Amino acid sequence: MCDYSLCGIPNRLAVEGEDLVVHRFSTGSMGLASRADLEVREQLKRAAPRKTFWQRVKDFVEQPNPCADAPAVCIPPGAQLVVRSIPGDLQRRFQIGQEEEAVFTQISSEFNRYRDAVRFHDEREVRLQELREGIQVRVLSLALASEYVPPAVTVDSFV
Repeated sequence: MCDYSLCGIPNRLAVEGEDLVVHRFSTGSMGLASRADLEVREQLKRAAPRKTFWQRVKDFVEQPNPCADAPAVCIPPGAQLVVRSIPGDLQRRFQIGQEEEAVFTQISSEFNRYRDAVRFHDEREVRLQELREGIQVRVLSLALASEYVPPAVTVDSFV
């Protein structure tokens, strides 16, 4: 649904037909966010009063405020997606086109590991962390999400 690294960030479930974008959150992790939510956050930043030098230094030193982020959009495994605006270097690396249909999946059941990924038509799985910020994702269907069977947990996963 949402990688462990996004647990401290406000989140919500995806909606069919929604347009999302790969986004780097304040935790440093890549996830999915709504374009509309990101635009609202940007407008709020622009409308905020200008910070003094010392306020900026304080913000730099302090831990990032996860509540200042747009909500992470959680997608259940098995959801059907279209991934768009895939840069040329990623197209070559993963042998995919500029726009590809994919299935959202989890590639691991290990704790404290990035596990959210997209599976393309040739069964190639790419973790969200390997995608670039700004890549567009459209949620086509959540109907098959309930039929998803997660990978089996092995004893080695807990060691």
